[in-house]
Amino acid sequence: MENLSIELAYALDTFYFLMCTVLVMWMAAGFAMLESGLVRSKNTVEILNKNALLYSIACTVYLLVGYNVMYPADPVSAYIPGLDFLLGADNTTESVLAGGDDAPYYSGMADFIFQAVFAAATMSIVSGAVAERMRLWPFLTFAVFMVAFIYPVEGYWKWGGGFLDQLGFQDFAGSVVVHMAGAAAALAAVILVGPRKGKYGPDGQVKAIPGANLPMATLGMFILWMGWFGFNGGSELKIANVEEANAVAKIFVNTNAAAAAGMVVAALLARFMFGKTDLTMTINGALAGLVAITAEPLAPSAGLAVLIGGVGGIVVVLSVLLLDKLKLDDPVGAISVHGSAGIWGIFAVMLSNSDATFFGQLTGTVVTFVWMFGASFAVLLLIKAIMGLRVSEEEELEGMDVYECGMTAYPEFTNEK
Repeated sequence: MENLSIELAYALDTFYFLMCTVLVMWMAAGFAMLESGLVRSKNTVEILNKNALLYSIACTVYLLVGYNVMYPADPVSAYIPGLDFLLGADNTTESVLAGGDDAPYYSGMADFIFQAVFAAATMSIVSGAVAERMRLWPFLTFAVFMVAFIYPVEGYWKWGGGFLDQLGFQDFAGSVVVHMAGAAAALAAVILVGPRKGKYGPDGQVKAIPGANLPMATLGMFILWMGWFGFNGGSELKIANVEEANAVAKIFVNTNAAAAAGMVVAALLARFMFGKTDLTMTINGALAGLVAITAEPLAPSAGLAVLIGGVGGIVVVLSVLLLDKLKLDDPVGAISVHGSAGIWGIFAVMLSNSDATFFGQLTGTVVTFVWMFGASFAVLLLIKAIMGLRVSEEEELEGMDVYECGMTAYPEFTNEK
């Protein structure tokens, strides 16, 4: 009976892990819908192509090498991971039934696929920030480097047992390890490709460039919101006992509460500042609340989760305005949602997690940002020298769909010039 109980718990934890993986994978659709809704119709096919291909490239590269860099069997040191390729065999019945703290309680393959969709989500953050002017194949080339090496190295430092983990840096599901990391890479790309033509005037004025399909963008937001339950809930790793089941339920409640609060507060702030309820701010407010609670979705009370998400809604609105003042063109607000809200979220951990210290959270944030920005900037600079990063002015004017993909998303209509 004891062996049966262990096997049932193993099966249940594995099944839960896999279902959370499905939810996180579904976020790829959310990113695709959000970004395609927030770009102009003449760039829709290209951004959809970019999101579809980056997911497949990320999963392939992470399988070949990225997973073993992030979770090395034999690391060189707390700073340098090892290097290995492909995946080994899964757990055996004997290893599971052996018991003890070292006995696996879910499939190793389930762990891999869960981490793979996290890697793809990190790369998706970059996609929206460089929309409408970065060429498709240079972007996908960067995705190979990002998922094979850049992201797994900083992931190893925290989740693979590296020096940030040993330092006490706390990041439950990735406000910094995933979200700010992706935003730092996105910032490097945005600086190198420059703003879209006509976005900023000579006297500093900012011209709004509306997206072509806000219903699609709203759908994307809700898909991401749904996927986030797997993102945060799956990071608990277990569910097959009363304590863990209650923990997962609390994570779901806090995740939802933070998103709702972020949305409402961002909408209210936009109404106060602009006199209008800007839908894009409403959308990004929900996503900022989700990013903010991701660093610690278990420890806070539901009320504190509302506070954390609400502050995230304020942060994202102010961040979007600041980036425009700095002439850093981010068509979907990815850097503000994932970067600025991620930074707030990592320090908000200290409000409920006694293991978190200001020094540990600051060190983890700074180290992750410097690595992700610096490594991404260097790789992108190399790609720029070899392949170029940005489309020509003519291609940008006509739209990337025709030049990059040879088709338009809405052929029955005339695309705007």
